[in-house]
Amino acid sequence: MPSSIAKPVNAWWAPIDSRSQSLDKDIRAALHRVDLPLFWLEQNGRPVVSHHGTMTIGSEMPSGSQALPLLGYAPPLHPKDLGDFNFKKRHNLGYAYVVGAMANGITSVEMVQEAANAGMLGFFGAAGLSLDQIETAIDRLQQKLGDISFGFNLIHSPFEPALESAVVNLYLRRGIRLISASAYLDLTPALVYYRVKGIHRNIAGATICPNKIIAKVSRIEIAEKFLSPPPRKILDQLVNEHKITREEALLAHSIPMADDLSAEADSGGHTDNRPAITLLPTMLALRDELATKFAYSDPICVGLGGGIATPYSTAAAFAMGAAYVLTGSVNQSCKEAGTSRLVRQMLSEARQADVSMAPSADMFELGVKVQVLKRGTMFPLRATKLYELYSNFENFEQIPAAQREMLERDFFRRSYQEEWAQTKGFFSQRDPRQIERAEKDPKYKMALVFRSYLGQASAWAKSGDPDRKIDYQIWCGPAMGAFNQWVKGSYLEKPDNRSTVAVAMNLLLGASFVTRVRWLSSQGIPMADIFGKFAPMKLSEITKLIGPQTNKKSPRAE
Repeated sequence: MPSSIAKPVNAWWAPIDSRSQSLDKDIRAALHRVDLPLFWLEQNGRPVVSHHGTMTIGSEMPSGSQALPLLGYAPPLHPKDLGDFNFKKRHNLGYAYVVGAMANGITSVEMVQEAANAGMLGFFGAAGLSLDQIETAIDRLQQKLGDISFGFNLIHSPFEPALESAVVNLYLRRGIRLISASAYLDLTPALVYYRVKGIHRNIAGATICPNKIIAKVSRIEIAEKFLSPPPRKILDQLVNEHKITREEALLAHSIPMADDLSAEADSGGHTDNRPAITLLPTMLALRDELATKFAYSDPICVGLGGGIATPYSTAAAFAMGAAYVLTGSVNQSCKEAGTSRLVRQMLSEARQADVSMAPSADMFELGVKVQVLKRGTMFPLRATKLYELYSNFENFEQIPAAQREMLERDFFRRSYQEEWAQTKGFFSQRDPRQIERAEKDPKYKMALVFRSYLGQASAWAKSGDPDRKIDYQIWCGPAMGAFNQWVKGSYLEKPDNRSTVAVAMNLLLGASFVTRVRWLSSQGIPMADIFGKFAPMKLSEITKLIGPQTNKKSPRAE
């Protein structure tokens, strides 16, 4: 317990009713009541706190013997008050918290459902799945959630534009009105089509755009495209193809491509490893510049993802001006994640430096990389080897014999021709045109075979194939190590205890907690370590403390 605080008394506190008569000496417990104001007082040279009372500004002690020196004050900061009001209102949310879309259904139906029912926004991880699998997920979520907000991922597919268009057509046909657009290197006709289809004016003359996009970007040149209106060239193309009307194309000039923008820092999967502390301010400044230039009627919200893993990083994101936070890696270790128990265990043991960059399956030929877990797997090394061979040779037969044997023995575990037969079978269902091109171009054939290994590596991890553990591709950022260090020794250390909502509420409640501690510290109160640290709490304890997590909007957003 800290001793008397030697600072001038410039304010006084006095009780106003019976609730404020009792002064609390359990300061740590009082700090957890983030939903209530906190008066930091001095009584007999010792600190005490109260959640009720009245304050008087001035050095003169007010009349009344019950007045005490007021040394610090922290207003309420409920987790529902974190983030941007406009973002929560736009998507009908209680919390400014997004559960990011991890491919192959790792952000599962169950994970999206749990997030949505708790007043958060979840995106189903549709990337890498077939149209039938995506539609099955749509059926389940629409049936379970109805009008509660949720979304689906749409990933850039530069080598499979037909697949991207098919996914967009599915979303439009099934009434999916919110997508997370990720890994885009440029805007595509399919993405623009999704954005502007159905745009119209309401009876008051306002432009209504029914299809919403939250873009996930890490480069300023890509962010500028999403923060600008759809390109005229693509709009003209869509008009000529009779996909949109001239009226829709005209109205599209007044809206940005994205309603919101997620600044993606050093994340798992597709990432440029940007530092959050510089990325977010850059994106905010660009947003302000383009919002002024194009005079948008609705505000564009900019959130932050990549590294959100502790109360401190969550609080820092909001302090820097993030409209919302987006989590990814930490969710993959939760029990609702659509991955194997073995992967969740591996993730729960990861440290901050246990990640590495490796060539991606979907943009292999372009040299695009994804961030993955390296501890317990050889995937980063093997994927890098495949890209090195692809870059140096025009076909598989040119590769030195010893290395060809190594690939067939250790990577494919079958002959190159057998691996091609399996790859051919996959694309015969997904996109037969890829086979036609590969039969004419040996280098492209080699690329498809190598991409097949990369794609299967994530499938082996998802299914938990014990014979392929050394080849697991597990998308993961350094946030996973930070989270594991924070929860060490707590009930969240074990992956079986990690639920999506429990993790989210601990990050949000913790962010409110540490933010108020910083407020008190800035007023000259020496917060002891025991006061300023937030340890993980069970969800039932959080509910008892600040109320249940529901799909209703926060009181401020009503």
